[in-house]
Amino acid sequence: MIPACHLLSLSTHVPDAVLTNNDIAQRVDTSDDWIVSRTGIRQRHILPETDNASDLGLAAARKALADAGTEPEELTHVLAATCTPDALSPSVACLVAGRLGARNAMAFDISAACSGFLYGLSLCQALLAQSPMAKILFVCTEALTRRLNWTDRSTCILFGDAATACLVASVPDKQMALVEDVLCMSDGTQSELIVVGGGSRCRYKKGDPVDEDFFVAMRGRETYKYAVRNMSQVCAEILSRNNLTAAQVDLLVPHQANLRIIEAVGSRLGLTGEKVFINVDKYGNTSSASIPLALAEARAAGCIAEGDRVLITAFGAGLTWGASLLQF
Repeated sequence: MIPACHLLSLSTHVPDAVLTNNDIAQRVDTSDDWIVSRTGIRQRHILPETDNASDLGLAAARKALADAGTEPEELTHVLAATCTPDALSPSVACLVAGRLGARNAMAFDISAACSGFLYGLSLCQALLAQSPMAKILFVCTEALTRRLNWTDRSTCILFGDAATACLVASVPDKQMALVEDVLCMSDGTQSELIVVGGGSRCRYKKGDPVDEDFFVAMRGRETYKYAVRNMSQVCAEILSRNNLTAAQVDLLVPHQANLRIIEAVGSRLGLTGEKVFINVDKYGNTSSASIPLALAEARAAGCIAEGDRVLITAFGAGLTWGASLLQF
């Protein structure tokens, strides 16, 4: 029998500093009306100059452990989903584990961009199947504003910084949600549609100026088409293989990248209005942290009640995408 996968806690950490559309309009040729009409985003949060992705993740991790009543020494695994790590190595997971004092835990990062939370849930299921008594700290943390070209209005308006963390185990002690199923996919032939630069193909030597390949780049129109189609299809597939219909879903919590994408996916699934949770207006696209941030906010707002079935879905660089069914 495959062990269950339970979320015992879910915590968030968002930087205090807020960057509004009007603030961005002081840097690049755009306006609040232009941004809202095309994305639904009104503001986003930005981390301070003194912090990095691991600092955001650490703050969320400490809350998650406290909420679950778990000590760092009890952790067997620390996972971090991020496309904006502090460095190529060491991993954000190792940095967080070290600062927590979880010295013996297996720690590694996942690079699935905006699909990171879903990919991480799938990995948590696999780890629990191997080690049913494992206690997994799963962190999603992004410092996307560090990878934005502030002269490119097509990308700099979209992203914000945030982190989340959850404790995952097979034993339903203080259970918050059960991960019923996860389905993840990818298509590397479309890898150039969304790129977060700064890796080894950026061939700079000391003293060279940073070029455009250091920053986030995206082909917006093509990305929109792939996102809507693939998110809709993977949601339909996961519902079908669990003998469910969209009508049996209490809430859809999609990746918060763009209001137009959210509405198009919801419409294709027949889930609209109060059946869809949206907070992209407040945070923008926070990549791997997007879905868990929305889940935590939806639960705090009373949009998720005990017994509710929640469908989550995301699409990101890679290309990667997926869906999951959660029972609260």
